[in-house]
Amino acid sequence: MRQDNYQGKLQKAINSGFNASSTTTDVIKGIDLTGKTAIVTGGNTGIGLETVITLASAGATVIVPARDVEKAKKNLPDSLPIEIEKIDLVNPESIDAFAEKFLASGRPLHLLINNAGIMWVPLRKDSRGIESQLAVNYLAQFQLTARLWPALKKANGARVINVSSQGHQFGSFDFEDPNFENREYETLLGYGQSKTAVNLFSVELDYRAQSHNVRAYSLHPGSIGGTELAREAPLELFQKLGYVDTEGNILPEVAASLKTIPQGAATTVWCAVSPQLENIGGVYCEDVNFAPLATTVSITPGVREYAVDEKNAKDLWKWSEEVTGISFGI
Repeated sequence: MRQDNYQGKLQKAINSGFNASSTTTDVIKGIDLTGKTAIVTGGNTGIGLETVITLASAGATVIVPARDVEKAKKNLPDSLPIEIEKIDLVNPESIDAFAEKFLASGRPLHLLINNAGIMWVPLRKDSRGIESQLAVNYLAQFQLTARLWPALKKANGARVINVSSQGHQFGSFDFEDPNFENREYETLLGYGQSKTAVNLFSVELDYRAQSHNVRAYSLHPGSIGGTELAREAPLELFQKLGYVDTEGNILPEVAASLKTIPQGAATTVWCAVSPQLENIGGVYCEDVNFAPLATTVSITPGVREYAVDEKNAKDLWKWSEEVTGISFGI
């Protein structure tokens, strides 16, 4: 009988042995990934870079698809089993080309970590007319996972980890107008919609894929300092949100609440390697544990029910196949 996390029925904390302060070093302790192959998008900076180094240091061969290959070469250590390949996640043809090259290698894929994402961007659309945050943060995940599906099945025990965000609480998925053609664009609303889609995809993928011994997870890494996620955000926006002062300096109380990069990547690594997750999937995680359902109006820890809703998950899957022209064939 297939397991599911529709309506968040599995969103109850377990005794993971970790907490919000745990780091990637804590989580990977005692784990041997020798012989495993992983792909980590966005793996040349921030929590993605930390994830890559952690997995490779534990013995995994890690492929890092990057838009800027030269930047990736500078950031990634050449002393570890790391391979760098070209990809542009806003370009569907580029995603296909990367996947085809990997499949041609004949290797099974044990871990697919869809980590790359963008935020705080102005209204932009890709060649299909898809709003850019939805295209990069979600549809690229869907397409890449679909194209790599044969290699995931071949691993006979693969995991797909989709990096989401507490920011999914900024907005549900608008099936009537996902690309802001008939409503005013708000960058955080677009971000929230894209991350809600990530959660719904993870729930549905896990339900469909578990019979092939593939499990899926989504997660909130936490609010983290030192990443490039806010590189396009105007100072006025952070001032309006109460994050910085008039000079652009981050407020002490805000700085104190931020995680370090090793803490921010810990939940990703836990989802990828923890033996506790061998027989469960489709869950939304945060602080190296399963998150609760979020029931209050304000932005709080946990996952919104609309982001794990069965009808929404199935409708999104159908919409995604129609928009990309790709069928998983699960």
